Amino acid sequence: MANNYDGFDLTGKVAVITGGNSGIGLGYARAIAAAGADVSVWGTNPDKNAVAEAELQALNPSASALRCDVSDEQQVEECMAAVIERYGRVDACFPNAGIGTQNRAGFHEHSNEDWFSVIDVNLHGVFYTLRAATRQMIAQGEGGSLVLTSSGTAIQGAARGQAYAATKGAMLAMMMGLSVEMARYKINANAIIPGWVETAMTERAFNWDKFVTAVMPRIPMRRWGTPDDFGAIAVYLMSDAARWHTGDVIKIDGGFSIF
Repeated sequence: MANNYDGFDLTGKVAVITGGNSGIGLGYARAIAAAGADVSVWGTNPDKNAVAEAELQALNPSASALRCDVSDEQQVEECMAAVIERYGRVDACFPNAGIGTQNRAGFHEHSNEDWFSVIDVNLHGVFYTLRAATRQMIAQGEGGSLVLTSSGTAIQGAARGQAYAATKGAMLAMMMGLSVEMARYKINANAIIPGWVETAMTERAFNWDKFVTAVMPRIPMRRWGTPDDFGAIAVYLMSDAARWHTGDVIKIDGGFSIF
C-alpha cells in the first residue's frame, strides 16, 4: 500500500521571489521549482539573472528571471504584470531582495543617503512587491502565501548596521499586520529569520578571522548556513500543508539565537 502525501506538491502554483538570482532567494527558488511550481525570480544583475534562469529551468522549464529594481515602484508593477501575463496567477510572494548598510562608519556619521538607500530597497521595495502580489491574490480568490526574509538584526543588537536592522524589524511588524488583515482572503503571512549564511553579503565577515572566532562557537550546529538550508521551509510555507500557519517568525540559524 502506497503512502502518498501530496500536501507539499506545488504543481500548478506560481511563486515570485525578489532577490532570487543568488543567495537565500535562489535557495528558495531551487526547492520551489523542484517541487513543481512555476517560479519567477527578480534581480538587478542581468548576468546573475541569466545564470539563475538556466539553473532553475533545468528543474522546471517554465522558470524565468526578470530584471527588477524593487525600489522602483513602476518596475515592480511592470514585472508583476509580466508574471501574471505569462503564468496567469501568483500564489506565493517572497520579498527577499535586500542590501546591507554600505557605509560601515559609526551611526553618528551616517548620511541621509546612507540611510535612505537601504530603506528604499529593503522596506519600500517590500511594500511595493507585497502590495502588487496581494492585489492579484485577492482578485484570484484562492488564497496565497507571503514569506518575508527578515534578519537576526531585527531582534538582536548589531553595531554599524542600524538602517538594515530597522528595515528588517519593520518587516516583522508588516508581516504581523498582514497575517491579520489577509487571513480573510486565505492568504497567510510569515517571516523567516536566517542565521549566518554564506552569501555575497556575508563574504567579508566570513573572511575576517576575529568574526569567525567570535561567532562560530555560538552556532551549535558548528557550520555556516547555506542557501539550500532554506529550500524546505520555502516549499512548506507555499504549500497547502501551511494553509493554517500564519503570523509566525521562523528562525533557521543552526541554533545561534538560543546559545
